[in-house]
Amino acid sequence: MEHNGSFDFLKRITYERTGGSEAELKTANMIITECHKYHVEAHLEEFLVDGYEIKNVSLETIDGTFNATGVGMSGSTGIDGLVGELVIIESDEQLSAMDSLEGKIVFIPTRMMVKTYKLLCEKKVSGFICCSGSVYDDIDQTDLEKMTLRERHYQNGKIPGVCIRMVDAQKLLVSRPKEVKMNLQQDEFKLTSHNVVATIPGTTKKHEIVCFTAHYDSVPFSTGAYDNGTGSATILEALAYFSKVRPTRTLKFIWCGSEEMGLLGSKAYTEAHKEELSAYKLCINIDMTGVVIGKDIACCTSEKSLVHYINYMGKEVGFPIVAKQGVYSSDSTPFADHGVPAVSFARLSPKGGAEIHSRKDVLDFLSADIYYKTCEFVISFAQRMLDSIYFPVEQTIPEEMKKELDTYLGRTEKDK
Repeated sequence: MEHNGSFDFLKRITYERTGGSEAELKTANMIITECHKYHVEAHLEEFLVDGYEIKNVSLETIDGTFNATGVGMSGSTGIDGLVGELVIIESDEQLSAMDSLEGKIVFIPTRMMVKTYKLLCEKKVSGFICCSGSVYDDIDQTDLEKMTLRERHYQNGKIPGVCIRMVDAQKLLVSRPKEVKMNLQQDEFKLTSHNVVATIPGTTKKHEIVCFTAHYDSVPFSTGAYDNGTGSATILEALAYFSKVRPTRTLKFIWCGSEEMGLLGSKAYTEAHKEELSAYKLCINIDMTGVVIGKDIACCTSEKSLVHYINYMGKEVGFPIVAKQGVYSSDSTPFADHGVPAVSFARLSPKGGAEIHSRKDVLDFLSADIYYKTCEFVISFAQRMLDSIYFPVEQTIPEEMKKELDTYLGRTEKDK
């Protein structure tokens, strides 16, 4: 299969491009320019996302100060900050059993989960401290994470929060101060993010649609080469191919903004287009490919027949891939939640291999040869779907997948 230079495009978008930022919009316009090169029209669809600016943040104990970042969208303390008794919480079970924690500042030794945050709101906590990273981090080589609450958190209320390094959390727990003082001042507002949408009309079955999705945003501090510059480039490669080899069915390409903020781009798209989603036969999502040390997988939120199809095809063409049924944490999920069968393709790195969501996500760990092999398999798979006499994927989401979607999207709690 002829390659269309999409890996070179990947190299051009390896810079921080967070949701709603000028860099994200710059990238969106670059994608549109690439689509026009193949004579495919593309346009922007905008939606709003949370934005914030930390004005001041500090965390102090009697022993000194800690380097901290403010948790976005968690509100602000009073201008003079707040002082409170420090309570260390190790589990939700412990937190549930405690009486009111009104006026106290709580330390949580993990990321802030929605269930935990809801409990903190119920206990009337005044502030919280969470942590990130590893006790083994080299401070000069790692960044202190910028955490942000999502709507699922703050719909329960606003509790000012700060994030510290895991190595500092270790010091905090060893010293166990009775009181801490924290100060957080932030402005909260809305930003505009964008989806990029391109369409190649089908030749004879235009009313049936298959869509490609991939998110093109990154997290703070990350160039997002692997996650998910590779996926964005892959569906551009597919667009280039199908612009020359016109498919029987209509093919849409959706580069989703603000995925890293909670799948916001794909959620916005499916909500804006929900009346037409009955025509969507399949969502093919690409999220992370091209890594040297890794393995190709496909996660199908569909009937198991699609799992078997991909596994059989991999054996037929000699491409090592393992497909399974499940819900993948990416832009395929909102489509499946709206009844569109979905599959996410990825090449996942093992523990100790290439990392994402940090400054370590760079081009060094990617291979153009490996990247294009995945492109070829995904495009070949898509072509079989698009040009099949009868569409082979059942237009249903199995009950077990609906339950998994409910859990993932926070509508129900996971069974213990």
